[in-house]
Amino acid sequence: MGIIEKMRLDGKKGFVTGAARGIGKCTATAFAEAGADVAIVDLDFDEAKKTAAELAEKTGRKVIAIKTDCTDKEQVDAMVDQVVKELGGLNFCHNNAGICINAPAEEMTYEQWKKVIDINLNGVFLTDIAAGKYMLANGGGSIINTASMSAHIVNVPQPQCAYNASKAAVIQLTKSLAIEWAKKGVRVNSISPGYIGTELTLNAPALAPLIEKWNAMAPMGRMGTPEELESICVYLAGDTSTFTTGSDFIIDGAFTCF
Repeated sequence: MGIIEKMRLDGKKGFVTGAARGIGKCTATAFAEAGADVAIVDLDFDEAKKTAAELAEKTGRKVIAIKTDCTDKEQVDAMVDQVVKELGGLNFCHNNAGICINAPAEEMTYEQWKKVIDINLNGVFLTDIAAGKYMLANGGGSIINTASMSAHIVNVPQPQCAYNASKAAVIQLTKSLAIEWAKKGVRVNSISPGYIGTELTLNAPALAPLIEKWNAMAPMGRMGTPEELESICVYLAGDTSTFTTGSDFIIDGAFTCF
């Protein structure tokens, strides 16, 4: 069997949070194209159903939609139970749901701070633990968390202290769980994307001046695309990455190199 065949995810089951659109939709598509059955997990259930139907038709895999608030433990636990029941197991997950609120620190409300931390960090913790408990009891698996290059640098010119702090914490959570579960068959890694041009990002008029500045600063002179995150996630979800755990993969076009 060649490396391409080994990279496939045939027979594997997984879920992606924040998968109705953007990066999550793109990685869910890659998982399904690689042969996995996938759950599209999102708070926007209508869009999640559209994405699930689209991917099922495109790939021929079983793709389901599940409405979940990732900050609600009961909903997260129920989501994992539904994935296991409807897909027949759980081998990998990509915990990708997140938000960013740009506000100067001295003007940011405590409610804004808590919202970012709750979704970006607490939500990842809840999904990691719910998925991890199943994997620990059922032969192992792979967990992928979305961090950010903002865990490694302080972005400019936009002020986003809550986002930066939450993503740095995601990396440390990832490493901590990787150590705890290293001998128990559950691998935990994170990806740290740079600026990624999703449909929502590129079509937001308010972001146009920022995108111009980001591209001017970027060594490659451009934002990344969601598709440029696919291969690392497929690798981490599959069996060719069995010695890879506790790692953070920066995919930023060298933005954090200076």
